Amino acid sequence: MTRTRRLGMAVAIVAAVVCAGSGCTVIPVSGPYTVNDAGGGDPLSKSFQRMIAIPPQRDWGTEETIRGLQAAMAAYPDDPSILEQYLTPTALSKWKDSASGPVTVIEDGYEVVPPPPRDGTETTQKVTLKGRYAAIINQDDSYAPTAGPWVKPYELVKDPKGGYRVNDLPPGLLLTAADVARAYRPTNLYYLNRGLQDRLVADRVRLRLKTTETFAQTVLERLLKPPTGALQGAVTSSFPSGTEIESIRSGEERVVISLSGPLDLSDLSAEAALRAQIRYSLNMNEIAKGRIIEVQVDGEQYFIDRPNSEESWLDDSSDTAYFVGKGAIQYLGKDGPGGAVAGAAGEPREGYSGFALSKERNGLVAARTSTGISVAALTQEGRWQEVIQGTDLTPPTWHRDGSLWTYDRKNAALLRYDPGSGRTGQVGVPEQLDGLDVTRLRIARDGVRVVVTIGKNTVQIGALIGEGTGVTLGNLQSLTTTEEGDEILDVVWGDDEHVLVLVESKAGQILSEINVGDGETTGVPLKDRLVSLAALGDRVLAEAKADNSTKLIELGQDRQTWTPKIDSGAGAPLFPLG
Repeated sequence: MTRTRRLGMAVAIVAAVVCAGSGCTVIPVSGPYTVNDAGGGDPLSKSFQRMIAIPPQRDWGTEETIRGLQAAMAAYPDDPSILEQYLTPTALSKWKDSASGPVTVIEDGYEVVPPPPRDGTETTQKVTLKGRYAAIINQDDSYAPTAGPWVKPYELVKDPKGGYRVNDLPPGLLLTAADVARAYRPTNLYYLNRGLQDRLVADRVRLRLKTTETFAQTVLERLLKPPTGALQGAVTSSFPSGTEIESIRSGEERVVISLSGPLDLSDLSAEAALRAQIRYSLNMNEIAKGRIIEVQVDGEQYFIDRPNSEESWLDDSSDTAYFVGKGAIQYLGKDGPGGAVAGAAGEPREGYSGFALSKERNGLVAARTSTGISVAALTQEGRWQEVIQGTDLTPPTWHRDGSLWTYDRKNAALLRYDPGSGRTGQVGVPEQLDGLDVTRLRIARDGVRVVVTIGKNTVQIGALIGEGTGVTLGNLQSLTTTEEGDEILDVVWGDDEHVLVLVESKAGQILSEINVGDGETTGVPLKDRLVSLAALGDRVLAEAKADNSTKLIELGQDRQTWTPKIDSGAGAPLFPLG
């Protein structure tokens, strides 16, 4: 029997029958309930709790009606008929046109403030719902954490038969954080970077679990749609417009996905990209892992993708670590320094800072000086050469296509240097950067996302839109802002989805790992005072203060402890790209 759990108000006990998954459950209805739907054993689905709301009752007062209304909104996608019973005909006709608007998420402990006492003859009542913002789920399924008080008045009209109806309902649904945790899942969709189309880019969304289809179907149906606003114009898809999912079924070892639409079955590059988008969008969300995926088009086999097949779609080419010691680039070995790199980059040198390594196969390092950005090859013949001039540039950052980028703070210009042609060009930036103090700019290893710091306190996330010479920086959105008086010391990319932000606060240093897709933040404990960071995937290295010198430490796989790598004389750590 499916387990049920009481959520709220006491009302007259009646019975409701719920058929979900593999069986039916008789539920004593003494308030809205959640029901555990089947799905945990299905490789294409996820188990979840479904809200069972009840209609407004004749003996309910204003508070019970408002709480029942909120529960009905939580159940609306599964059963819209209950919510409609809470609304007057006027409210229903207005709200239906905006029902698909953004979802407002508030914290669980909200308050219903009743109207002041009156003589009881009034036909309308003004009730205020007070809570605190938790997030907004936008119409493109992106999840944006927010904070602050949330207050909304509601007008209730007495029903001649007893109870109340709501006379005006704001656009969209109002859910609690518990509602979202119960019925939504954080999900990564994978698109192709628009410029090179050699790398997958994760797009973080919140998808609602449905009783009418498997979660695999929900994920792939959403993958057929455009990405969220954060990646609009920056990514593309291998699914041609008009592609439809006819069915998804699974056996013991195989998942069969049947598609229809204008797919070119002779295009091998499109096949490889589509294979990767499907595999990663399912497997990275714990769906169909370890199973063969067969894709059919119009009933004919298109391809078979076997688990653990060799793929480079999320490959960062190398996890070799480096560090700077007295201006010289050195390898970091397993147990300490591994020797200097070849050429001038491996020689001690003053006046160079903000080092950045290109993709390892390109073998280039860049650094900032008092007069510009210089580059050296990591070869015996490599010599430092100034390639971008400027006296107020941000530290350089490499793109995976081999180009070198920096922001000219003096002239408010984003610059891109192409080592192949030896030319430097200006890249378009959004007007919202006009007049702002851009202090850092780093391109993610996926070649799409860009982290930008503004002044001492703000981190924004953008994306490189378009391709070739027409690329621009756009889609800037705020990621985090520190308190006044705090200072951001360093920001680095970990993987394509996370940045590490080091902040000096009044209470001490704070290191946070932030998911750029939904703002989810995890604190990293610190023991030493850090100076700079480098990260790649699960590896995080830090330059830390040690007496009169600096040392190099590495964050453990438990994300709780730090291990010494070099006890003294080590400067900033480095990984390729990021």
